This record gives sequence, structure tokens and C-alpha cells, in this order.
Amino acid sequence: MNSAIAARLESLDIAWVATEKGYTMFTRGNCAAVGHEQAAGVSLGSSGLMTEAGFAYLVWREDVAWLVQHGGAEQPASSEQVEAIRRFSADLKSALAPTT
Repeated sequence: MNSAIAARLESLDIAWVATEKGYTMFTRGNCAAVGHEQAAGVSLGSSGLMTEAGFAYLVWREDVAWLVQHGGAEQPASSEQVEAIRRFSADLKSALAPTT
């Protein structure tokens, strides 16, 4: 990742916490997302929250937000959790966008 992207991530309080075999984890607070590094930049997967039981993805079912974990555990997402994930995702996409 180049220094301009690193600076944008830092300015948005987003940590670039782990890289393994082309995959990178980004976090801010309890929000997290995994990206796959490619020649054209980072392709982001879904964002979610780190919970006491592990990572939970934000999933929508019939206009209801859920936090769903690997293995099937799930719980309804609060409006505050949804907003935090949305802000994090938007900021992360902005930070990783190529500049022209």
C-alpha cells in the first residue's frame, strides 16, 4: 500500500492491522473489513463488527439489519451499529480510492 493511502487511512483513524498472503484487515473501533490486494488496488469485502464471539457481518433480510457470524450465530443490529459500519465502510472506500 502506498504512503498516500496510508496517510488517508491514518487521517480517518482507520488501522491497517494485518496483511497475510494478499489479504489485509482494516479496523476502526469495533468495525472491521477485509480487503484483497490486487494490481488495481484493494478489493473490499463486506464490513462488519468485531463482537465478543468474533467477526459479524452486516446482513439485510427484509429491510432488517442483522449481525451474522460464521457458524450461524446472529443477532439484530442496532441503528447505531448500522450507522457505525456505514460510516466506516464509506471512509475506508474513500481512503483506498485511487487518486487521479
